[in-house]
Formats: sequence, C-alpha cells, structure tokens
Amino acid sequence: MSDGQGLRSRLLNSTTLVFVAIILLLIVWISSGMIGRDNAVPPERDPPAPPSVAASWSEAEPVTREITLYGDVRPNQVVVLRARTDGIVEEMTAVGAQLERGEVAGRLSTDDREARLTRAQARLTSAQRDYDSALELVEREFVSRSEVQARRAELEAARAELRAIEQEIANTTLRAPIDGVVNRIVSDLGAYVGLGGEVLEIVDNDPLLAVVHVQQGAVSRLRPGMDARIRFIGGEERQGNIRFIAPIADATTRTFRVEIEIPNREQALPSGLSAEVIIPTDTVDAHRVSAALIRLDDQGRTVLQTVDADDRIAFTPVQVIKARADGLWVTGLGDRARLVTISRGLLSPGQAVEVRETPEAYLQPAQGGR
Repeated sequence: MSDGQGLRSRLLNSTTLVFVAIILLLIVWISSGMIGRDNAVPPERDPPAPPSVAASWSEAEPVTREITLYGDVRPNQVVVLRARTDGIVEEMTAVGAQLERGEVAGRLSTDDREARLTRAQARLTSAQRDYDSALELVEREFVSRSEVQARRAELEAARAELRAIEQEIANTTLRAPIDGVVNRIVSDLGAYVGLGGEVLEIVDNDPLLAVVHVQQGAVSRLRPGMDARIRFIGGEERQGNIRFIAPIADATTRTFRVEIEIPNREQALPSGLSAEVIIPTDTVDAHRVSAALIRLDDQGRTVLQTVDADDRIAFTPVQVIKARADGLWVTGLGDRARLVTISRGLLSPGQAVEVRETPEAYLQPAQGGR
C-alpha cells in the first residue's frame, strides 16, 4: 500500500507541475503581446483628398423687379337706365347698340301729358294777362297792391305747372346716361314701366379695369401711375397703368385691391376676361442662376453653395426676385461670387474642396448644376 500511495503522489506532483508550467507560459505570452502593442508605432496614413467640385464666377447685373398678379378684367362702368316717369315702352334700342351719353335709347308713351301741357299753357296765358291787368289798375289806384301780389303768385304757379309737365314729357324720352354698349334690355316694347323702373343696362368698356389683390409685403412697392403689362388668355398683351390702390386692406384676405386701367378705344376687348398683370417696380443688381442650384440650409433658408478665397464651401443666403423658365435672378451674393455648379455628395459649410472650372457647355443657357 505504501508503494502504491507513493506512486500516486509522484504522478499528482508531475501533473501539477505541468499545469503550472502551462499557465506561466500563457501569462508570459499574453504579457509579451501587450507590451509589444504598447510600444508599436502605428503606420502613417495620408489624409483623405478633399472632394472635387466644379465652380464658375457669376457677376451681378441690373434686373428689373416685377410683381406678377392674377385677376379679372372688369368694365369701367355698368349703369342701369331707370325711367324718370311711368308709361308704356313705345320705342327701344337693340342689344349691342353703341350709344353716346345723351343719345336716345327709347321712348315711353306720353298718354294724357299732351293735354295737360295744353291746359298748363292756357293757364299760364290767363295768369299772365290777369297779372298785367292788375299792374295797370294798381297804377290808377283801382286795386290794391295785395291784389297784384296775389295775381303774381298765380302767375308763378302757372309757370311751375308748365315746367313740370314739360319735364315729364321730356322724361318719356329715354337717354343713355353714359357712353357704352347696350348689354341687356329689361323692358321690351309694349311693357309698362313705373317711375324708377329698370329699362336697360349699358356697359362702358373704355377703359377696361384689371382688378388684382396685392399682398401686404408688396403693396409698398406700388404707386398710382406705374406702368403695367396685361396678358390675356390667348396671348394678347396690352399696356396699362395703375389707377387706384386701396387705402385699406380687405378684412378677410388682408390684401389690397389694385385697379389697372387699360385703354380700349376700339372696344376690341370685352370685360370679364382673366388676366395676368406684370408690374415692374424697381431695378436691383442680381445674379442669374439655374433653379437646380438652389438649396435649403438647416434653418430652412434659401441658399447657394459658393467657394471662398480659401477654396472652402459657404452656404450664402439669397432672395429670389425674378423667376423664368430659363433661370432665376437672386440677390445676396454681392457684386461677384464663385458658385458651385457640380458636386458629388453632400457638402457642408467650411469644408475644403478641390475646385475646377465648370465646362462651358454646362453653363448654357444659365449656370447649371445637379
């Protein structure tokens, strides 16, 4: 038994020694690796090349700012002719007739007015004779002066009655109150018209009025008398000028009513058309750029990417003052600026870039970009 126990003791001691040796070797190996890593010098790496962009110089040029509005074309006047007396319509003009102010448009029946006129004339003649006789008698002291005054009052009453019936007969002739075209007949031949009744409608289309509504931010740039271009559906264009600017904003829309007067002497254009109104306001220095170059920055501002003197990107806020199909005109860039026209990937303000000139063909018709 003692021999067996001794053998086991020796085997255990040998195994323990081997295990301990293995552990020590692992510790030494790991430690050597850590030390080597701490002392190792990382290899040098070249800094990444800056992104490449294409840019071109842009110079400001005088540009006329314009306000473009849309509205309706209305007549200068629309007047309804009303009867100044009553009667049956005996004569009437036709729809579409061109009338001048004061021209006869129709007639009403006189009825018993001619008889009343004759009676009024006779009464005036009698009153005049009585008054003249009273004047002669008062000079002979056959009548009193109060009698003369009574005869004079009767004379004046007879004159007033005659004037009234003459005016009533004159009112049976219907005359145009304005120059214009008969647009509508209300009372046809044979119809009875009472005092104040509608007879016909006359429209004056010379001049025409283009009525638009201007936002609060633009109304301060407008003045009465300013020129305007008016484009109608179909391509026809006319010149006009501002006749009226409302002194107070509309309570609902907070816009200002503006009327543009359009000469229409030949009556070639009807009212009721839709129109585009372009009003040149002032001239400023602006840059012409492609709409594709416009960006929005983190603050939601409209910006253009420019390159500064150190070839670094800058986001320059701009304001669009004029827009057409072939480009935009913007302010905020100064007299001269270098605009990024071609770039790959996202750029950020202050980022260094490698700049090359924009190909000539890429700049036609305006500075392009993608």
